[in-house]
Amino acid sequence: MTDKDIQRINELYKKSKSPEGLTPEEKIEQAELRGAFLEAVRKNLKGQLDTIKIQKEDGSIIDLKKRHQEKYGN
Repeated sequence: MTDKDIQRINELYKKSKSPEGLTPEEKIEQAELRGAFLEAVRKNLKGQLDTIKIQKEDGSIIDLKKRHQEKYGN
């Protein structure tokens, strides 16, 4: 997802709120861009969550990604 894509999402949003509205092609483009944006956000969040480690009181460190894989096999 580039800055240009985000700018286009915002342009389409503003146009959708105007009296002229969006054309059917623009509605499709808006839906595709929103889907790509959400996919990028989810991927980024997963990447952040996969790097979380927790230090227990005894000093041992738990890697949450490994723990999840062991528990759920993902």
